[in-house]
Amino acid sequence: MSSLLVLGGARSGKSSYAQQYIEQTDGPLAYIATAQAQDAEMADRIARHRAERGPRWQTIETPIDLPRAIAEAGQTHSGIMVDCLTLWLTNLLLAGHDLIEARRQLIGSVVSCHVPIALVANEVGLGIVPDNPLARRFRDEAGWLNQALAKVVDKVTLIVAGLAVSLKG
Repeated sequence: MSSLLVLGGARSGKSSYAQQYIEQTDGPLAYIATAQAQDAEMADRIARHRAERGPRWQTIETPIDLPRAIAEAGQTHSGIMVDCLTLWLTNLLLAGHDLIEARRQLIGSVVSCHVPIALVANEVGLGIVPDNPLARRFRDEAGWLNQALAKVVDKVTLIVAGLAVSLKG
């Protein structure tokens, strides 16, 4: 087992693929969630996903400090799943964080992680050019983040309609 970046569109099957990958590891598993339950629908969605994962999984909620969460989870868990980098990037962008520094720190935490890790991210660059500066910046930052991670992870898989296409590894 090694590091894996799982890319794809919304509802493509990315999370299920990443979860199955990490569940091949024996021992306790960490699910690092970057979503925030800001409304009832999202709270229900988070609760449902947590229940579906089962007792081997410990959920760690971290909307901002993902590098720290990865480092800490790697000390106590035998595998890590991060879901999702796209929401993490959104959280950082809207809070005004330095995205270049955040990306650098994330890359460092992934490279130094000594347990299998699967990172889930949306591939947002396949659609039309967004019509406003914030959306264009987000699309660009997401693309740069995915490129940077793809360089350092062992495997990259694209999920389309529930089908996995290996891009690397």
